[in-house]
Amino acid sequence: MTYTQSAVLGVVQGLTEFLPVSSSGHLILVPLVLGWPDQGLAFDAAIHLGTLAALLVYFRTELLGFLRGVNTRLLLVLISATIPAGLAGLAFGAVVETRLRDPRIVGVSLMVWGVVMWLADRRGARNPRPVRGAERVGWGTGMAVGIAQALALIPGTSRSGITITAGLFAGLDRVTAARFAFLLSIPVTAAAGAAKALSLLRHGLEPGLVGPLALGVVASFGAGLAAVWLLVAFLGRGSLIPFAVYRLALGALILAVFP
Repeated sequence: MTYTQSAVLGVVQGLTEFLPVSSSGHLILVPLVLGWPDQGLAFDAAIHLGTLAALLVYFRTELLGFLRGVNTRLLLVLISATIPAGLAGLAFGAVVETRLRDPRIVGVSLMVWGVVMWLADRRGARNPRPVRGAERVGWGTGMAVGIAQALALIPGTSRSGITITAGLFAGLDRVTAARFAFLLSIPVTAAAGAAKALSLLRHGLEPGLVGPLALGVVASFGAGLAAVWLLVAFLGRGSLIPFAVYRLALGALILAVFP
């Protein structure tokens, strides 16, 4: 892997991890479009550590508050809502790695969940009294979003997209849905990234991979921090419709190229 490939994939990961367009789908598609060999799930997981670091920086105030015992209820809601995705990863992770890295699956997932996202955004726009503030998210809403997060294992779904969508259906406003979704993604991203990174180290790195991998992590951190900040700011006054349209267009293009 070259430094250029690693930097490009790191930026793609950072942007698409938080924009609701599917990071896993784009990490499968970009090498295909550019004629690069598939970088593999181990590399994908390692650069997830860069976006994890971006979340830790962005939510540093909330995370320090949890350590100090502030808003313990929200912390417990987040912990319980993480369980479905953790169990799904243990049960189906191997299937995802071996059978679902297919552009046609990505295309279908992009389009199906793009339509669902559109419907959720329209419903949220008509909600006269949405829940505002992650600290007000209830147990039922948290678990519903957590169950939705488990679907993000399917390439093309988008972890941020499916969890924000579930939050809107559950009555959260757009900003709260996004912030809760990002907070919820921290434990799963940390566990998946750490497990794959340790596996990569245990089996040995390919010669010359350390430098490009480090660059990819740095690139994903910078792009991820910008993406999460920009998305939350955008949703304060905008909607998810542009992302839904992008998903539909990209999905249709993928299915046309890879019938």
